[in-house]
Amino acid sequence: MTAFRDRLLATLRAAEPVLDIPGVLVAGSEVPNLLERDAASSLVVSHDVDIAIPVGVHALVKRSLRSLRGLSRSTSEPSVWVPTSPELLELNFIGMNPDLSHAGETYVLDDPELPLLVFGNLSFLRPRKPELCVEGLRVPLPRCAGLLLEKLVTDRSSEKGDRDLLVALGLLLVANDVDEAEVVEMYAELSDELKHAVRANLAVLSLMQPHASMPDPRAHRARTLAMLRRLEAVG
Repeated sequence: MTAFRDRLLATLRAAEPVLDIPGVLVAGSEVPNLLERDAASSLVVSHDVDIAIPVGVHALVKRSLRSLRGLSRSTSEPSVWVPTSPELLELNFIGMNPDLSHAGETYVLDDPELPLLVFGNLSFLRPRKPELCVEGLRVPLPRCAGLLLEKLVTDRSSEKGDRDLLVALGLLLVANDVDEAEVVEMYAELSDELKHAVRANLAVLSLMQPHASMPDPRAHRARTLAMLRRLEAVG
């Protein structure tokens, strides 16, 4: 996984002009890789990097895009920046708005230069403190608990849904006792509908079969079921 780790860190260095903007977070499938010891990157689920952009700093992010090196905007999808070098990964820009009243709400922030699909579920994300520092690189990440719940309440099907659940598994594997306690605390505040979604997705994860070149969920069923039982015990 050393080669993937190198590409991941090189991509984050290339994205520093965006990552330096307050509130911007690296989200999605690469978070478990970065939270492993020394960002070991052994929990590879996808080969792209999601960058969560608060709608309030959208204009600042647009200006910072001019400083990106080794990446260019996709001609077919302007919220995606593709590498011009095989040493980098693709960047996906997504929007988050903490003012959305419903977790499942989505809308399009229309913009000719950087349109964003804004996901209400990203309102679960809170910045991790202290920020991660890897080889002198500052990486703003969300807290593990919020991202885990975001993956478990998101309703996606087929391969994309399976990838989301494997990201949730990766987060479980890097979570510590504080993270798990925070998951339980946040879960207790969810609506009954979202609680059901979280439990149902954990149950699906506990039964999943392996996918090629991805973490094997069978090896960690005990960890998945332990979290499910813990949440089921919440009144």
